[in-house]
Amino acid sequence: MPQFDQYKNRSVDIEFAAVEDFETLPYPERFTLIFITNGIIIAQLNERPIEISAPGVLCLSMDDKLHIISKDNISAQSFCFHPDFFKTSKIPETQTHKPSYLKIQTGLSVFQRDNDQTGVPHISSKAYPRLLEWFFVMGTEVYAQSNPLWVCRIKKYLIQILELIENLNHQSEQTPFDLVLDYIYTNYSNKITLEDLTNCAYLNRVSLNEIFQKRCGCTAMGYLLSYRLKVAGHLLVHTDMTLDEIARSIGFQFDTYFIKQFTAKRGMSPTTFRNTYRKPYLYYI
Repeated sequence: MPQFDQYKNRSVDIEFAAVEDFETLPYPERFTLIFITNGIIIAQLNERPIEISAPGVLCLSMDDKLHIISKDNISAQSFCFHPDFFKTSKIPETQTHKPSYLKIQTGLSVFQRDNDQTGVPHISSKAYPRLLEWFFVMGTEVYAQSNPLWVCRIKKYLIQILELIENLNHQSEQTPFDLVLDYIYTNYSNKITLEDLTNCAYLNRVSLNEIFQKRCGCTAMGYLLSYRLKVAGHLLVHTDMTLDEIARSIGFQFDTYFIKQFTAKRGMSPTTFRNTYRKPYLYYI
């Protein structure tokens, strides 16, 4: 059932299940994230055998066909959202409501099906606790609706979850480069130093930067900055978070430094970026 927004008198096409029984999956017209926190489940997804042991994640689209074969001591929670959740919009009250054309793309590849995207993404042991933290904060907010920006906060955490799952799922090795990427994707919202990255990779700073220059055309810290600004772009367009809130959520202590770096790298201020990519409609958030 869609959630009713008590502050803005609207339905929001999301739902959180604190106990997922797998009886009605996949949900119609919904993308669904399922966190398996205990036990093991054996099933067929689109006639392909899958096995998930806790801790694990299952990503389902509305077109998937899931057949459960067995569940052993399973505990799971799910969050589902309509594909238009990120592009619900509202134009001036004198006009008719209509959806905007812009919708989020980040992370949605985990709901597609090919040889790389099986519905059971690779989640590292270091990343899972962070994902679970975001997931439960998001789920709590569905019911708590703590203030008028509760939908905005859910979008923030969902963006972060989908982005992290997508990035982790693209990594198939555990080279020093992959270990650093894993660390960045999981901890970018915290303070990160070059020493943190060298310790993670078991390399000195020269060797680490040589790898990043060869693979990405920038230093390791330069990659961290680019990734933070990429996430900031999603939050600017799809949420109504203030610049200070966005800055702190991506690891900047002050919004002034965030604004300076964003403007230098993107060629426009965060506010200009937000206004440019939200046109022609104002987001209903």
